[in-house]
Amino acid sequence: MPDIADRAIPLLIDWAKKHNIELPFTDFDSLKDVASETVKNQVHYLGSVAKIARGATAQFAFLLIGVVVSVSIFLNPRIELDRRPNAPPRNFYSSCCDQIAARFATFYGSFATVMGAQIIISAINTLFTTIFVLIVQLRHGPAVIGLTFLCGLLPVVGNLVSNSMIVGIAFIDSPRTALAALVFLVFIHKLEYFLNGKIIGQRIHNPLWLTLLALVLGEKLMGVPGMILAPVVLHYIKVETSIRQ
Repeated sequence: MPDIADRAIPLLIDWAKKHNIELPFTDFDSLKDVASETVKNQVHYLGSVAKIARGATAQFAFLLIGVVVSVSIFLNPRIELDRRPNAPPRNFYSSCCDQIAARFATFYGSFATVMGAQIIISAINTLFTTIFVLIVQLRHGPAVIGLTFLCGLLPVVGNLVSNSMIVGIAFIDSPRTALAALVFLVFIHKLEYFLNGKIIGQRIHNPLWLTLLALVLGEKLMGVPGMILAPVVLHYIKVETSIRQ
C-alpha cells in the first residue's frame, strides 16, 4: 500500500500544480498527518455535539420534571395522602410532613414577597425604557425592551447589565443618542433607589451589601438562576431563623 501511494502521490501533486490547486500535503507521510489531524478534529467536534445534546436533554428533562412537580403541588399540596386534612400528627412521619409543608409555605411566601416586588420594579423600569426607546427610535427596540425586563428581575446587577446594553446600542447610533441614554439611565437609577426603598425595602429590610453578597454566592453555585433566587433564599433564611412569637 505505501509503494502504491508513493507512486500515486507525486502524480497527484504534479496534476494539482498544473491546475493551480494547492494541496495540504507534499508526500505520503504528510498525507497521513493531515488525515490523522482531520479525524481527530472530527472526533472532537462530534464529542462536543454529543456533550451539548446530553446537556440539552438533561435540561429539558429537569424542566419537564419541574413542571410536573409544580402542577402536582398546585393540584394537591398534601404530602401525607392517607391523613385527613387538619388532623393532628399521628406519628413522627406525620410531624416531619407538617414541618416540611411549613418550610415550603415559608419559602413560597419569601418567593412571593421578593419576586413580586422585583417584578413590579422591573415592569416600571421597562415601561420607562419603552417610552425612551420609542422617542429616540433606538435600534433593536423589541429586544432591548425584553432584555430590560428580564435583567430587571436581577436586583442591582440587572440594572447594570441593561444600562450598559442600552448605552452601547445608543452609542452605535450617535454620541448624542448615547448621552441622552446616559441621562435617562441616571434618572431611572435614582428612581430605582426610591422604588427599592418603598417596595422591596419595606418588605425585606436587608442591607445592600448583604443582597450583593447573596447574588455573588448564588451565581457561583447556580449561575443566573442562582442570582435570581438569591434574594428569595436570603429572605427565607431571615424569616426561618427569626424568633416566632
